[in-house]
Amino acid sequence: MKLLVYSAKKFEIPFLSGANNGHHQITYTSDALDSKTAFQASGFKAISIFSGDDAAKHVLEKLWNSGVQYIIIRATGFNNVPIKTAYQLGFKVANAPDYSSHAIAEHATGLLLALNRKLILADHQVHAYNFLLDDLIGFNLHGKTVGIIGTGNIGAVMVKIMNGFGCTILAHDLEPNINLVELCNVHYTTLEDLCRRSDIISLHIPLSYENHQLINKEQLGWMKKNTLLINTSRGAIVEHKALIQALETKQLAAYGADVYEKEKGVFFKDNSDTGITDEQLKKLLSFSNVLLTPHQAYLTTEALENIARITIQNLSDFEKGQPCENEISCKTLIL
Repeated sequence: MKLLVYSAKKFEIPFLSGANNGHHQITYTSDALDSKTAFQASGFKAISIFSGDDAAKHVLEKLWNSGVQYIIIRATGFNNVPIKTAYQLGFKVANAPDYSSHAIAEHATGLLLALNRKLILADHQVHAYNFLLDDLIGFNLHGKTVGIIGTGNIGAVMVKIMNGFGCTILAHDLEPNINLVELCNVHYTTLEDLCRRSDIISLHIPLSYENHQLINKEQLGWMKKNTLLINTSRGAIVEHKALIQALETKQLAAYGADVYEKEKGVFFKDNSDTGITDEQLKKLLSFSNVLLTPHQAYLTTEALENIARITIQNLSDFEKGQPCENEISCKTLIL
């Protein structure tokens, strides 16, 4: 089958080519999918997109009219594809769930440790030959209360990591994981109770209509003033205007994230020469207690291998007309 891979990164092409092993005809473009680039899919039966691609309704219509039938998402999240619209048009859509829960959870842990132990500041200081310790005080994770919002595959790994540090763990999820309760002594509770009691809060939920700006002014107000908030899910789960206000008033101790609510046009690009025009992002980056990474949590060798393998398997399943275990149900409704 002919596949056009949008938003293809140089580092992922060898993984995709290796997993394909010459079976499908793959063309790569570094361009992101949007209304202006949809025409490139003409002549292709399938496309593969990433989290930053725009598969809005009018884009899907252009793709369908050009002959595309299958959409393979190289990510777990699929909030950039209106699933109901896609299936109404006739598309089949599949994603790459659970390609490496450890990669994401370990990155969240890295953000937490870097913020708490002032690793970025320490590195800057010693490179300037400043070896003072005055501004580098952190705290032990052992004995602290960690709130995990979302205990699916990634959240469950985060629970186990925090349990290994000797933390008390609170969790909030519509479907409690009984195994975590038994293995890690997790206590499921309400969102408000979790926010009020936790020293550290880590987000591990998908972006959905219900979860959009789940963490807003009210929830930030519930948090203790020494709380560290970690977000490796999706940027729009946090209301950034309220987040910035909480950082300004010191309602929140620190924020570590691998995502941002308006990544399109900024993330996955080198803007060092041109700069950025997003004033909200500039403000967020002005805080010394904010650590933002460029959506790299998934970026491990193991994760890239799994994403490539799942992508090719999804495509092969569709080509053969056999059930695809990663096909997204047409009943799934998201933003």
